[in-house]
Amino acid sequence: MHAWVPVALGGAAGAMARFAVASGVHAVFGRGFPLGTLLINVSGCFLMGLLSELLLQRVAYAAEWRLALLTGFLGAYTTFSTFALETLNLYADVGPLRAWLNVLLSVTLCLSACGFGLWSARGLGGGAAVTGPYLGLAVLALAGVAAAALWEFCGLHWQWDDSLRLLGYCLTPGLATMAATYLLLSERPAGAAAVSGLFAWFVVNAMAAAALTALGVWLGGVLWRLKL
Repeated sequence: MHAWVPVALGGAAGAMARFAVASGVHAVFGRGFPLGTLLINVSGCFLMGLLSELLLQRVAYAAEWRLALLTGFLGAYTTFSTFALETLNLYADVGPLRAWLNVLLSVTLCLSACGFGLWSARGLGGGAAVTGPYLGLAVLALAGVAAAALWEFCGLHWQWDDSLRLLGYCLTPGLATMAATYLLLSERPAGAAAVSGLFAWFVVNAMAAAALTALGVWLGGVLWRLKL
């Protein structure tokens, strides 16, 4: 089979999937902010990390499948050009605040999603990841900062009640602390020794999560105040 056949078939499916997702998101949330493109690129980056590890390293799939899924489907599904155009349109029509918010969220979430996909695939493949838990911790850190920044920005923009904003400030470091503690303890042997340092790891992770949440809240406030 010629290489362009699986690429063309996968590309057609990816383009139709992108159109369906973008249309659905725009129908629900409107077009004030390019959430459709953001969701497409983040989900596509996760699938790229997951499938590239599974198809190229873990499972001996035929080359045609790799071409169809990675080059064809994901190449047509994700769209950097649309992201660039929508960012420039936001800058011209709305102002630099939303444009830079789109850039920050796209870069941070896409890198985090791709890293999480790689980390997930290495766990599914049954082999130990070369990076151990550190890739997962890096993804958690980036996602936590982005989530806190987005929560603060939205709270200021839509004037949320203080109790609602406080809920996000508590949930973000809480969930990050539990996830980071699980990642670190999962690398240790099973048994009593595996949980002997649970409290110490929990305290360290809680302090780190609180600091990263504070950083995200500060970034969200900066983005909100930059009304140039």
